[in-house]
Amino acid sequence: MRWLEHRIPPPVIDLAGIGLMWWLARTFPAAQLWPTGAYPFGVGAAIGLALAGGCIALAGVVEFRRARTTINPLAPQRASTLVQTGVFAITRNPMYLGMLMVLIGWAAYLGNAASLVVLPLFVWVLNALQIQPEERILRERFGEHFTRYAERVRRWV
Repeated sequence: MRWLEHRIPPPVIDLAGIGLMWWLARTFPAAQLWPTGAYPFGVGAAIGLALAGGCIALAGVVEFRRARTTINPLAPQRASTLVQTGVFAITRNPMYLGMLMVLIGWAAYLGNAASLVVLPLFVWVLNALQIQPEERILRERFGEHFTRYAERVRRWV
């Protein structure tokens, strides 16, 4: 799978997850927990989780901009600074965490248990194709600084 590393933009992976969740919810109607979007809980949870995820991801982008480093996930070798402030003091991957929260919100909206299988799949794909390769590059670029940061701050939460 190494040939796929840094080839698929993470937002595309997120959109694929959204589509796959929708397809699973339609394909397995027996797994429906509540009618799609019918209950205030499902809609409220979906909107709340998606907004929170968007805010977390945006906070990561803002920190990257402040540090004047690249936000391009396909080119981590262009990183000029190891950002450890703001939201990066809590999670090493706020943009990916934000995307995951959007998927969790979508699952709440869909109300279908079958769609939940996409959540661990999304985490696995991002870890394999994006995060672990990024961390290899950051470890090479920033050495002991990155190693200490990775020991102090968790990958997701």
